[in-house]
Amino acid sequence: MVELVRYIARSLVENPDAVDVREVDTPDAVVIELRVAPEDMGKVIGKQGRIAKAIRSIVKAATLKDAKPVYVEIL
Repeated sequence: MVELVRYIARSLVENPDAVDVREVDTPDAVVIELRVAPEDMGKVIGKQGRIAKAIRSIVKAATLKDAKPVYVEIL
């Protein structure tokens, strides 16, 4: 799932080398942390958060059969 989020984020930003995606496994869920350059933050979030919601929807659909829920946080 980390590779999927990394691929999507790198496709959106102007500085793909600054994209950092980490997976944090907690007892209740899996959290995918996405960090981008400050100037690319708006491109990843989108107007009214539409792109961020779309990324979260894709991840949720791809992990429906997993035992733990997977969340995407944009930091």
